[in-house]
Amino acid sequence: MANSVTKILPFIFVLSLLFTPFAFAEEKASASSAKINSIKENKLSDQRVKILRDYLRQYNSPLVEYSSSFVKYADEYNLDWRLVAAISGVESTFGQQIPYGTYNGWGWGIYGDNRIYFKSWDEGIKTVSEGLRTNYLNRWGAQDVYQIGRLYAASPTWAYRVDYFMGKIQDFSLRNPQSTLSLAL
Repeated sequence: MANSVTKILPFIFVLSLLFTPFAFAEEKASASSAKINSIKENKLSDQRVKILRDYLRQYNSPLVEYSSSFVKYADEYNLDWRLVAAISGVESTFGQQIPYGTYNGWGWGIYGDNRIYFKSWDEGIKTVSEGLRTNYLNRWGAQDVYQIGRLYAASPTWAYRVDYFMGKIQDFSLRNPQSTLSLAL
């Protein structure tokens, strides 16, 4: 029995090294996934683009190929990398239900007959990311998705639903190690 335990301990140790940088950094974020500040990870274990791409693929989202834009602009504007994607989940089922030709999967400036059009998904992701940072966080002092929600959306459940999708992206990354583990050590 002791010999079996001795043989398995190195394996457990290696697994803990593989999961520790990602799981604990993300676990802290998911404990309060409503926080909107950036979760930047060690570049070696940074698989956010692949995680988001695989997650969006489940929804047959037109945003799949823009996963790197979500991460790039989240880093540029110091946002949680899941936030803008999660908003698209609430507002348009990840870009599937938008006003024709708008590339606006975030409900950004859409109310009544008013429509804001973006030239591309990338422009929309950049504009929304920059707008969240500039207006909601810097100007109005929002500290989390619930404070953003009070200003962003008419629905009192908007922030809960955005937080839900942020948590689902987090859960997906933990349940799908093929999306997070590199084969090279």
